[in-house]
Amino acid sequence: MSNLMQNMVRERKAGKIAGVPSYCTANDIVIEALIRQAKELDVDILIEATANQVNQFGGYTGMKPADFRDFVYEIADRADYPHDRIVLGGDHLGPLTWVNEPEESAMDKAETLVKLFVEAGYKKIHLDTSMRVADDPTDKPLTDETVARRGARLYQACEDSYQEMLKSNPDEKRPVFIIGSEVPIPGGAQEQEDSISVTKPEAVLATLEEYKKQFAGISDPKAFDNVIAIVVQPGVEFGDDEVFPYNRDNAKELCSKIKTFDGIYMEGHSTDYQPPECLKQMVEDGVAILKVGPALTFALRDGLFAMSEIEKVLVPESDQVKFPELLEKLMLDDTSKWAKYYHGTDKEIAIKRRYSLSDRCRYYFAMPEIRDGIEKLIRNIDKQEIPTGLLYQYMPIQYKKVRDGKLKKDAKALLMDFVMDAADDYNYAVGYIK
Repeated sequence: MSNLMQNMVRERKAGKIAGVPSYCTANDIVIEALIRQAKELDVDILIEATANQVNQFGGYTGMKPADFRDFVYEIADRADYPHDRIVLGGDHLGPLTWVNEPEESAMDKAETLVKLFVEAGYKKIHLDTSMRVADDPTDKPLTDETVARRGARLYQACEDSYQEMLKSNPDEKRPVFIIGSEVPIPGGAQEQEDSISVTKPEAVLATLEEYKKQFAGISDPKAFDNVIAIVVQPGVEFGDDEVFPYNRDNAKELCSKIKTFDGIYMEGHSTDYQPPECLKQMVEDGVAILKVGPALTFALRDGLFAMSEIEKVLVPESDQVKFPELLEKLMLDDTSKWAKYYHGTDKEIAIKRRYSLSDRCRYYFAMPEIRDGIEKLIRNIDKQEIPTGLLYQYMPIQYKKVRDGKLKKDAKALLMDFVMDAADDYNYAVGYIK
């Protein structure tokens, strides 16, 4: 079993700069690309699923926690990458998908959720109880006491499952835990903003102290020692058409305060599209876990759109997939996954459907029509010999790698390289590549 998270904590406690990229995605091509890249770099990998992607009812992927584990492991087998080098994580685990229910039923479901993640072997658990449920007051924010009390309840459920696992495997490794959720809704900011507010140090202090207080009632007397990070907003975000880069001066006070808590580091969500030097600075400043998700599927979409342009040139029109048009049709047939997120004129919204950095496209990628379309597009391209100039025109980064003998000129390899290129910024930030 990988010691990726424990090694990161150990190195940071020793005064070294260390970080971990956290890849939050359920797309098979993206996951395969990331695993193959990890194999090339000879590093372990952290792959996460969110509570709305994967839960006891299947989530929007149709997978329960054990199903997602097996899904990732099957991909790893194709890449000849050992299962024990993979750390699986559960993100935003709590009442997220049951906020329309009262506390007791929402939290009962959340307890079942976290237990299933632990029992399936997930070793990084983000406990997120920051959202209101149906019987919470709507005229004021949730108190730290309410959030931490619910978080402690979920930790106890995890601990109960872990203790059961120890009975059959005394060497079972305990999960590590992340608390807090100082982030906007998944998928990036919805509104145009001039700047992003950094989490206030006093808010971090209050959260950590309340969690310590609530965790004191857990059966495991060292429960809080297993919390390795708190989710913060270090001042990074992205919207439809903008990216807010990290400014270490703005985050200086926050980073200094976190350093006073031994063994607690920061997890940064919404780090997608950040410049590599900004990501590196975040790791240096204590944002030890860099979560990325939409940027990965955005890169895949970019590759699919580029490949569709190559298809237009090489493949008879009657045989073309016309992937952008296929995606557009499905998005218009079912607007539920993007309509409340995209605003503007009809033209502006049409552009956002295809090119928004928030990448609501990704919610359609599990549909059979999209999966079949991607497979056919790959077959169409693999039947052709892509002229060098055409490859250069639509895939200039991949062209250079093909030219230099570093990349095969087959369709799936080309698509995966778009994802690898995006992930390289995170590999650079944590020191996997120079």
